[in-house]
Amino acid sequence: MSSSNNPEDIKAERIKEASMARRIIVIAILALLIIFIVGGYFLYNYIEEGLSPVDPDDDELIEVSVPLGSSVEDIANILEENNIISNATIFDYYVTFKNETGFQAGDYQMSKSLNMNEIVETLKTGKVMVEPQFTVTIPEGTTLEEIAEIYGEETSIDPEEFMNKMTDEEFIQTLMEEYPDLLSDDILNEDVRYPLEGYLNALTYSFYEEDPTIDQVVRMMLDETRTQVFNYIDQIESRDLTIHEALTLASIIENEAPEADTRFMVSGVFYNRLRPEEGREEMPLQTDPTVLYAKGEHQERVLNEDLEIEHPYNTYQNRGLPPGPISNYRENALEAAVDPEYHNYRYFLHGDDGEIHYAETLEEHEANIDEHRPSND
Repeated sequence: MSSSNNPEDIKAERIKEASMARRIIVIAILALLIIFIVGGYFLYNYIEEGLSPVDPDDDELIEVSVPLGSSVEDIANILEENNIISNATIFDYYVTFKNETGFQAGDYQMSKSLNMNEIVETLKTGKVMVEPQFTVTIPEGTTLEEIAEIYGEETSIDPEEFMNKMTDEEFIQTLMEEYPDLLSDDILNEDVRYPLEGYLNALTYSFYEEDPTIDQVVRMMLDETRTQVFNYIDQIESRDLTIHEALTLASIIENEAPEADTRFMVSGVFYNRLRPEEGREEMPLQTDPTVLYAKGEHQERVLNEDLEIEHPYNTYQNRGLPPGPISNYRENALEAAVDPEYHNYRYFLHGDDGEIHYAETLEEHEANIDEHRPSND
């Protein structure tokens, strides 16, 4: 059978083929569009169902236990297992997307009627419906060695075992991997006495099990520190400080200025020493608490002979900040470390009258000593 060579027939055949190709393309596009719409519909419903209450009309309370050291993934699975949420994966993505942190361990009572925001806020604020078995208070200005002793008195944790953990390289590396935004290589400086010094937040901690482990306690405290620190991360970065430097300065302010309302002034003195205005020389911090930390022992007042100790933490002998924090601190000290009071003072003195006296020059400072600390020898 021969094909026609008639130009009109050829043209008609090409038009027919082009029309068929267009129909195929249109059908393919419509098919893809339908698939996209249907897929989007099901994806939307999947996410919407995951974010919605499991049962808006069911207010019956269900007891939910969140153990110490639980990750977001662990919490999501616990909530799904207890039928508080319908989808653990959606919860995990939701928390990550919203950058929610600071979830607290404990025994909660929740219902299927709670929406995602209510569940998150409950976990963050720690609205615990079951009383803790006991609490442990870690005061401000506490060193790791003191923290170990407190847990030794209040729990079954052995202080020596606690301190062994503080120098366990494998344990520290694991924590650095878990808290990369908080724990940097700065804590591994060979001059740092304990990598986690200053990183275990001062707070009253609630315990819902009789025998918490060291791992659980440390992670619980690091969670609190991370939450607190990142409330000030913008100020830390605007001061061109690392987190390690900010915590170091906060710990010094904590020990140098016990009264909250004096901390911003004292912080300003430290900045004037560390980062003087043009035309003024940098000077050592010369702060007594760092000398006591270098000595590793408690005493009421630093003696002149103590100032001569050769040690990385002795800020009378070394310029700049010491290698790391000398204790933990309260939030007010961290706030002062990143938001100092502006003034021209470069000296301060704790007088015998209980007041802090400031001076711009060494001569003024010596006059303050003569007037306000005549007992000094």
